[in-house]
Amino acid sequence: MDKPIVKKKWQVKRLLTYAGITALVLFISYQFIFSDRRSRLRIEKDKITIAEVKRGIFLEFIPQTGTVEPSRTVYLDAIEGGIIKRVLAESGQMVKKGDVILELSNLNRELSVLQQEASFNESINRARETRLNIMRNDLEQRLTLALIDNQLAILEPQYFRNKQLYEMNVISKQDFERIEADYRYNLERKRITYEVYRADSIDRIRQLRETAASETRMMKSLEGVRKILDNLIIRAPIDGQLTRPQLDVGQNVNPGQRLGQVDVVGSYKVRVEIDELYLPRITEGLRATTTYAGKEYELVINYVYPNVTNGRFPVDMIFTSETPPGLRRGLSLRLRIELGQSSEELLLPTGGFFKDTGGNWVYVLEPDGQRAVKKHIRLGRKNTEHYEVLDGLKPGDQVIISSYENFGNNEVLILK
Repeated sequence: MDKPIVKKKWQVKRLLTYAGITALVLFISYQFIFSDRRSRLRIEKDKITIAEVKRGIFLEFIPQTGTVEPSRTVYLDAIEGGIIKRVLAESGQMVKKGDVILELSNLNRELSVLQQEASFNESINRARETRLNIMRNDLEQRLTLALIDNQLAILEPQYFRNKQLYEMNVISKQDFERIEADYRYNLERKRITYEVYRADSIDRIRQLRETAASETRMMKSLEGVRKILDNLIIRAPIDGQLTRPQLDVGQNVNPGQRLGQVDVVGSYKVRVEIDELYLPRITEGLRATTTYAGKEYELVINYVYPNVTNGRFPVDMIFTSETPPGLRRGLSLRLRIELGQSSEELLLPTGGFFKDTGGNWVYVLEPDGQRAVKKHIRLGRKNTEHYEVLDGLKPGDQVIISSYENFGNNEVLILK
């Protein structure tokens, strides 16, 4: 007799089906809830630049190019114009102070100087003649007083003797009155002459003082006129090396024309043109370094020029100790001008990433080195070698610092 077969509710096939469905749902749920859904990009590791974030000394500086110049230069400008008569020193020649470099000839100027000399000599002679006349007048008045005193010396005793004789009726009244009249006349004459002499003496002192001052001025003017012709001779103002353009005999030279310069040899400064952006931070005393012939030298700013031209302002720098050997005027030097004191900071090497991110984020490698993840950071100061890291990174982090131009907006880079 047949037995009815009871169908099992949980067959293996059904269990497997439900298990598969459950696993699929769980997988989808896991992917939806826990999986990394960030955008990815595969890149080749050998085509990027990776740098490590480290603590180190941060020194804020700006790179500049300076031009070597002599520490002192004196320019030769023509005070008087004329025709070159002789050229005695060549460009590049070492000269001593006072050495004649060239001579000019100016016939019109020479004639004018001769006329001025004659005029001043004539004025000086007139002043001297005036002084002689004043002294002659003084002498004449003193001689007159001396003559009156001499006459009084004769008349006074006669007057007193005749007065006694007249009182004794020895001489006539007429003889006494004649002697008395002569005596009193000379007394009055002496009084008047002395008053005139005293008044003239006061005025004479003033005239002599003014005449002497005028003569002194004219003598100085005469010396100045004579020195005009000295301006036709161009001399070396200091010891040094002469640099001048091509100058030939017979060439015309205008007043104020630059005829060359004399440079102090062996002592140099560096002239640097700096962007006006740094003007508030550039002061005298800031230090700088340069490398020349494989050796590093230190400089210091010793003068900041106040003028700004085409957005730049010049400064002069001098070497603090040793001057590099073999420097020449016009040589260019690469400088690093320090803008502040050094300090220990967290440093990130500079690179092309900054152009693409503005320094707001970078790709940081994970510990296994297989992936790099976008991370927000905050940077501070910058020099040519490092950025100062303010937030977002720690020492030892590996950061991609090359350009991010081809990475798009991907948040994760897979390195292969």
